[in-house]
Amino acid sequence: MVETLATVTPIGTGLAAAEPNLDLTRGMSGRRKAAVLILQLDREASAKVLNQLSESELEEVVAEIARAGDVPAEVSAAVLREFGIMQVAGDAMVRGGLEQSRALLRAAVGDQRADAILDRLSGTMFDVPFKFLQNADARQLLNFISDEHPQTIALVLAHVPAPLASKVLAGLGSDLQADVAHRIATMDQTTPDIIHQIEANLQRRMANLLVPSELAAVGGVQPLVDIINRADRGTEKLIMEGLERRDPELAEEVRSRMFMFEDLVNLEDRAVQLVLRQVETGNLAIALKGVAQVVHAKIMANMSERAATTLAEEIELLGPVRVQSVEEAQTEVVRVIRELEESGQIIVRRGEEDEFVA
Repeated sequence: MVETLATVTPIGTGLAAAEPNLDLTRGMSGRRKAAVLILQLDREASAKVLNQLSESELEEVVAEIARAGDVPAEVSAAVLREFGIMQVAGDAMVRGGLEQSRALLRAAVGDQRADAILDRLSGTMFDVPFKFLQNADARQLLNFISDEHPQTIALVLAHVPAPLASKVLAGLGSDLQADVAHRIATMDQTTPDIIHQIEANLQRRMANLLVPSELAAVGGVQPLVDIINRADRGTEKLIMEGLERRDPELAEEVRSRMFMFEDLVNLEDRAVQLVLRQVETGNLAIALKGVAQVVHAKIMANMSERAATTLAEEIELLGPVRVQSVEEAQTEVVRVIRELEESGQIIVRRGEEDEFVA
């Protein structure tokens, strides 16, 4: 593979006179260096290189490109110099990632083969933090992390599947629960070293209890919404009350995402009918501008023929409507749904809540 790469010179490059900076590439695997080099080639040159690799080499390099993320300019330049190549036009950061690997691979081997390779690699190419917790028992995980710092608990719960995180969060004391929820929602970036330290410590302590498996990582407001949506109504109420006291604006953002306008397709017909009785036709017409057909059909199916005809005509007469106006109208409908749920007049199903029987 190294011989293949050495035969290709990037656009705007020439032979290097300087020695490579070994400190910048020390510990970097050959596959990672190859990936960084290919990212600096133009599309034609990269396709030429990838086409000459064996199937196993191709998969290894593509996986490294997908994992690469942002590669600092000095590291990219050091890799070029190590291969005997130097950029003339100026060093620049290169960026890897799944989409970049897909584009390069499609240019080299075609769409069908590229997608087949990426599908085959998708379950194994990423080193996801806390992936060993996929099959963790919620009670065991709660026992292990409940005494940790709230930021540590938040970091762990932001990386485990939402159903598991929901159960653990429900088991925390009310004050700690609100603190952790707030930290999950406001979490931005954490250095890989800290994540790996926490992961290694927790994995060492739980090594005899867990079975490794694959999972997807999450972070930010949305994962907290996913967690709450899978919690029981009592836990949801405690979390939201705690967030309201701690950060009212964040609580409102979380609340607004917990039930989206499009989610009304999941309401029972009787619930939709109750909602429609409290929404003005004009506001409903604006809310329905540009929505998916399934949402439009759900609304129309729960109106009388005359009312549905009137609504359709009003939508037609509106013409173009500002996105902000549509969002405001939809928010008003969601507010009505929340009020009806709070009063017990309708049921909004969440996560794994029990089904009802007649």
